[in-house]
Amino acid sequence: MMRKPDLDEPELALDTIMTLWPETIAVFMRHKMLCVGCMVNPFHTVIDACLEYDLDEKDFRAELHQVIET
Repeated sequence: MMRKPDLDEPELALDTIMTLWPETIAVFMRHKMLCVGCMVNPFHTVIDACLEYDLDEKDFRAELHQVIET
């Protein structure tokens, strides 16, 4: 059995995050990010998205963790 990836793996693609933890989609939507359904989200990471949307990566990751842990 394969282990579930760690949400904080730097190379984890956005589409994988949204597939494994669908509740994270709300975080992307709350920030008005166009990542949900984007054709490049299989190739972008949280790092890429935060750079694109000028978000603090640490804060954004904390929000992602918050929704998957509740």
